Amino acid sequence: MKNEERAHEPHTADPGSLVKRRSPLRTKLVSFGYGVFYRIPPRWRSRMVKLVTARYSVGSVVLIFDSEAAGPERILLLRQPPGRGWTLPAGLLERREAPIMAACREAAEETGIRLTPDQVTPAVPNAVVHHRGHWVDMVFTARVPAARTALSVDGAEVWEARWHALDELPVVTPATARLLGHYGIGPEAHLRDEVDVAR
Repeated sequence: MKNEERAHEPHTADPGSLVKRRSPLRTKLVSFGYGVFYRIPPRWRSRMVKLVTARYSVGSVVLIFDSEAAGPERILLLRQPPGRGWTLPAGLLERREAPIMAACREAAEETGIRLTPDQVTPAVPNAVVHHRGHWVDMVFTARVPAARTALSVDGAEVWEARWHALDELPVVTPATARLLGHYGIGPEAHLRDEVDVAR
């Protein structure tokens, strides 16, 4: 796609978005851990998470947009194991961690973008409840200039980070498609209308 920026490859038009890989040893260890975790059947992975989290797991998601996109608006997406679709920067809250701080932390850990709480805005709706999976996503938005923002992925938890035009999104995971749909983005954008009706 013409509007996509490959974060892991040099690109003369967008040098600020080049990805810097982290420590090879750390990458190998984390990659091994994720490899083991994702070999566990999904049902057991879910049980493992529930053993160390509340009945409803709470996570933060941040939708990071390119503040200087010349054409269609662009959003930052990630490719993570097992690689069946693109996702968003997101993760579970740590104990006693505020959702907005978790959003900033996850952005830094997964993309290398360091955001402060005043750069992050609660999305509307701010909370998306996934009843079947028993988790709640606290959703935030942020805007950064893609051309002047360096991206950094660890190669283990996150394989690739890339900017995508909203009208040319790649295949995203089902969970990501549903979440984006609440904000009028992607193939399930009709979900926003259903949320408005429910209100």
